[in-house]
Amino acid sequence: MYELKLIIVCTYLFIATYQSRKMSSEKYKLSEIEGDLFNAPKSHSLAHCVAADFGMGAGIATKFKQVYGQVDELRAQKIGTGGVAVLKDDQRFIYYLVTKDESWQKPTYDNLRSSLKAMQQHMFSNSVQKLAIPRIGCGIDGLEWDKVCAEINDLFYNDDVDIVVYNFVPK
Repeated sequence: MYELKLIIVCTYLFIATYQSRKMSSEKYKLSEIEGDLFNAPKSHSLAHCVAADFGMGAGIATKFKQVYGQVDELRAQKIGTGGVAVLKDDQRFIYYLVTKDESWQKPTYDNLRSSLKAMQQHMFSNSVQKLAIPRIGCGIDGLEWDKVCAEINDLFYNDDVDIVVYNFVPK
């Protein structure tokens, strides 16, 4: 029931934000499903939030670290807060949205937006049209999903992209 309310809120925010705008593209889609992000189709790139120190010692970041590793390569990219580090995994990209300087800090909505913009630019340059994400910034980072969802909608509404938000539900 809680997930349904958030989906309705997110959808309402999107409609309310853009009801007076004429959308130049109807190709943007954001949907939420219950499931494990790491079971997303290989046709979808993945993204999650990290700190610039790439500690990745808690939350979903630990699973990204375990599955994709390459922490030294990520650090070598020297991406600061508001940027995005990128790894290639076969035909998809793994995006590390750098939303804070150190792992113990909390991100801001401005830093998240800057990181999302950096990812959006990379996606556009590399023809990425499918993205799977968790509720980015909303786990241990403590951001509110309705605000994050509104940021995603605001940024991607004009793009040809399908974003699937995976809500993990333990068995």
